[in-house]
Amino acid sequence: MRFGSWSAAVLACSLLWAVPASAQGVKIGILNDQSGVYADYGGKWSFEAAKMAVEDFGGEVLGKKIEVISADHQNKPDLATAIARRWYEVEGVDMITELTTSSVALAIHDLSKQMKKIDIVVGAATSRLTGDACQPYGFHWAYDTHALAVGTGGSLVKTGGDSWFFMTADYAFGYALEKDTGDFVKANGGKVLGAVRIPLNSSDFSSFLLQAQSSKAKIIGLANAGLDTTNSIKQAAEFGIVKGGQKLAGLLLTLAEVHGLGLEAAQGLVLTEAYYWDRDDKSRDLANRFFTRTGRMPNMIQAGTYSATLQYLKAVKAAGTKETEAVAAKLKELPVDDLFAKGKVLPNGRFVHDLYLFEVKKPSESKKPWDYYKELAVVPGDKAFPTAAESGCPSTK
Repeated sequence: MRFGSWSAAVLACSLLWAVPASAQGVKIGILNDQSGVYADYGGKWSFEAAKMAVEDFGGEVLGKKIEVISADHQNKPDLATAIARRWYEVEGVDMITELTTSSVALAIHDLSKQMKKIDIVVGAATSRLTGDACQPYGFHWAYDTHALAVGTGGSLVKTGGDSWFFMTADYAFGYALEKDTGDFVKANGGKVLGAVRIPLNSSDFSSFLLQAQSSKAKIIGLANAGLDTTNSIKQAAEFGIVKGGQKLAGLLLTLAEVHGLGLEAAQGLVLTEAYYWDRDDKSRDLANRFFTRTGRMPNMIQAGTYSATLQYLKAVKAAGTKETEAVAAKLKELPVDDLFAKGKVLPNGRFVHDLYLFEVKKPSESKKPWDYYKELAVVPGDKAFPTAAESGCPSTK
């Protein structure tokens, strides 16, 4: 009797495992940094944004439940790859998104190609994702290093900031942001006087700031993000760098970091984002509901994760299946028009949309909580991002 019960249990388990993937619900994974330098930049807030998108979609697709799970990759590509492989092979995850940290995103991009699974990168910046590292099932959503170079770098060069020194995060994202911005500066008649590479999550920037200060460059480009950017700015103030006549360019700065700095420290910074919560009625709709559940306004990473999740579900519905090839084709075919942005997806997986050049307000200009930005210019999508043919993506040349 005991043996028979055991056999029945084994049979039941084998039948469970035998259920084809197509018969299961859709499962989405949010993989990002939830405890380190980028915890506010995306973190658990991106998980909340993805859940909002699922709720707005209706909670089901093709008659089956949608599930969202999350994990902390701790900015370690090997850990991220292990998690993603388990998600794909064992846990039935259909799509992974957010993917803060470029080295992580590139690793998952490669794994997704091998396993024929879709990833939609939101938090990572490197333009290589839709350039030389592009792949058929990989997408890049909110922004990239090329767009930031055109937005922030372009505006500063045009207003006289024609000599640059870079303080660069020592991994793929920092290199790409330094290269893209430096190339743009030089193409517009400016000069790059030097650069220094800084380990991720450094606490002491003094020696690096001294090198930047001694370069006499008009612009010190902060090719970093998250706490690295805010700590750079705080310590630069202690050195009197801005008072001495040099300007700081936060090449990847979002609302989360401005909030962490406070307007007193951040005022006057020029930055590029793809989304601002108080820009129009659609952005306010998303932001106010996000605030109700989190107590904070979303930045472009969190709003972008909402958009990426929602568009993936629209593509599944349009394809009538969650099979990768069909959904990837629909993602490249369907226009995007949601509370984050409006635009199109190119054959290399790049979502093209407008970005905005903002200046951080002075404390006296802010009229309400989270009222941080004044808009300087719109950066049109076709100017911010290269065409698929120009991107370096081998399959679109």
